[in-house]
This record gives sequence, structure tokens and C-alpha cells, in this order.
Amino acid sequence: MRVSKVLSLIVLIALAALSAGAQAPSIPELKGKNLEITIWTHEDANRAAIEKRYIEEFKAANPSLTITYTTFPSGKIAETMATAFAANQGPDIFNLTIPTAYPYIGNGRVAPVDYKALGLKNAADLVDNYLPNMLDPVTQDGEIYGLPLEITNMALYVNRKMLRDAGLDPDKDAPRTWEDVLALSEKLVKRNGQIITRRGFDFRYDGRLTTWLPMVQQLGGELISKDGKTAIIGDEAWLKTLQFFKDMGPGGKNLASPTYTAARTQFDLNKDEVAMSISGLYQEARMRTANPAFFASKDWMVVSLPQWKDAKKRVTAHYSGHYYMVNAQSSKLEQYAAWCLVGYMLSHGEEYLEKVAIVQPTKALLNSPTYKAMPYSDVFAKDFETASIVYLGKLSSRIDALLKTAFESVMVGGVEPKKALETLKAAANAALAEAD
Repeated sequence: MRVSKVLSLIVLIALAALSAGAQAPSIPELKGKNLEITIWTHEDANRAAIEKRYIEEFKAANPSLTITYTTFPSGKIAETMATAFAANQGPDIFNLTIPTAYPYIGNGRVAPVDYKALGLKNAADLVDNYLPNMLDPVTQDGEIYGLPLEITNMALYVNRKMLRDAGLDPDKDAPRTWEDVLALSEKLVKRNGQIITRRGFDFRYDGRLTTWLPMVQQLGGELISKDGKTAIIGDEAWLKTLQFFKDMGPGGKNLASPTYTAARTQFDLNKDEVAMSISGLYQEARMRTANPAFFASKDWMVVSLPQWKDAKKRVTAHYSGHYYMVNAQSSKLEQYAAWCLVGYMLSHGEEYLEKVAIVQPTKALLNSPTYKAMPYSDVFAKDFETASIVYLGKLSSRIDALLKTAFESVMVGGVEPKKALETLKAAANAALAEAD
């Protein structure tokens, strides 16, 4: 297993020992002291299986250490975390999507990375092991406040067989534009009355900042002005994108809706329910677990995020990510042990990729044969070359909620795009004004 320099010296020694069947490294600083470390993370059965094993290895080497590992549904963890921190009862180690986690850094809730625990001298040693800018989202005033568990960008999964069955050539007719997506959806949709039994395409309804905003930006619109004082720039771009959602929704051509099961889940099952969905590279591991025969077949493919025919610039999906962080309210010894544990878990970058298909953005991993062997990893890598980090700021969560209201109001609420845009613009600019 290739290991990046980001690992602590202790972890490097441990990995060598592991290859010979030995246990994980011990923490001399514990000196037999009883200590409990809590970890909260989002649900992922494939990831939980290997992380629980890493934890058991770590506990075996540190018998006085108790580690409690708890997972939460992706849609619930942010609320649960906010409630816990408000009561000063947050876990020692946690991860959230970076837009949600970012305010915790500014609010003093996150402890800076302990470089000693990782066997490093300083931040520069750590940064050197990652692709450019990958630690920027968790860096403030020269300190780094998290280590990447995964960096995710999105692309379009396409069921080749469903396209062939509709008389299409997947290699030629797979969508390249949003107009293609709409046209293909009309050809592929199946209904029982008004109930959709097969969607040609459906959105990620948690993808507002990662995949919906790029649709606006392809047309020249923006979320926030460069000076940070004005929100929702470029009415024409926003209106066209909102109209696309309206056309796709039950009040339009009735092709998609947030009321149905997540498209990426039904895509994996391959039961003639979804032909196209948006997800990250990690979806391959979920597909392999849920439907190994489909994963091993030639009946699916991944293509780049679509662009508008009249796009003013190419904008691929914004990348987001989850960073493991440590609670600043934990004791110094708890923080040290926590960073040692995080370092040990993240030392298994290639296994995370092989078993979970999540990408730690280290130079070593992205140049490894393991990464290059992942189906369609080249598509994600190509899109990543021009991708930008998802919008970050103290208003990330609030802006995201306003986008949800605006887009879903036109899609399922019968609101006209012009009215939805007026409401969104007023609310977003009021939020910016309040934050000043």
C-alpha cells in the first residue's frame, strides 16, 4: 500500500508492521490512562466496515482507550451536530460536508491539526502531500483545522442499456448538454397515469451548491458578487435554470420530482426505474455492493457534467468534501489521541478508494494504479481539473436553504421562475446585509 508523507512517523511504522501482521501503533502519551474518544460521521456501510476495523486495531494497541463510533443519516447529521455543539456536547472527532463544517472553524469549535501527532514539523509538511488548494477550505490564519476524508466532484451516470432499448446509441447519444438531458428524459420516461415508473433523469436534491449553481454559472450568472456585497447575479442565467427545473417537474413535463426515491439509489439497482443520475466516484462502490452484476457489466457509463448549448463558459460540478475534524473543547490529551487516530485511519487511502470509492486528494493516491483502475475515474479527474471549491462562508447553510426553497418552489410548488427569483434575490441579499 502506498502511503503519502502526510502520515505520521508512528503511522508509517505501523503500516510496515501491519503488512507483517502486527497491530496498530500505541500512543506513549496515554501511559495507561483511561480515555474515551467519540466519533460521529455520516452513514456509509462500506466505509463503516473498514473504519470500525481500523478502530479495533487502534484500540488493541491502546487498551486504555475507549472509542465510540456513531453514524447518522446524511440528512440528519448536520442538525444533530448543531444541537450537540450548542449544548457543548459535541463529539471528539467528526466530519460534515465542508459548507456545513466551515462555520465551526470560524466559531472556534475546531482544534487545529496537531502536527506532532502526525509526525510532522509544520503545516508546510502537511500541505506538500496534497493536490494544490485541497487544504485551503480548512485553513485559517496559517493553521489547518482538518484532514480530508474525501473530496467529491459529481458527474453523470448513464444506463447504456436503457438508451439502447430506446433506439439510441449510448456512445453518440449520451447527453452532453442540459437540453440533451431534457430531450432524453422525454424519450425515456415511463408513467402509470401521472406516477412516474421510470425517470429518464433526476437531480441530486442536495446538490444545490455543487451541481445546480454550476448550471447558472455556465450561463454567466453568479451566487455572490466578487466584492461579496450582492447576491444572485445575472437574472437571465437564473431564470433559464429555474425554468429548466420547472419543465422537469410535475407542473411541467412531469419528468422528475424530489418526492421520489433518490435517483442514484435506484440507478444502482438497475430495475428500469432511473436511466441517468448525478453522483460522485464513490457511487461505484455502492453500486458494486448493491448490484455487483450491474457493476461488472458494460451497461453503464459516466460522462462529464452537462453544459448548456449556449454556455458562456465551461463550469463543471463544484467539489465538496468531508474533512475529519477534532473538537476544540476536548482535553489536550483527547485532541492528541484523536489526531493520532484520524492519522491512522487516513493512512489507508488506497483501501478507502478500493472499498468505498472515496478519494483522499493526495498526490500519491491520484497517481496510483488503484485510482487509475477505477472505472471512469478519468472522467472525474478531467472535470476536477476545472472545478472550484463549493461556496464557503458563514452564510453557506442559509444560502443553501434559500436555494432549496427557490428551486423546489418552481418544480413542485407551482411558483413561476420570475417570482421565485425575486424572492430568492431579496432573501439572499437581506442575509448578506444582516451578516455585515
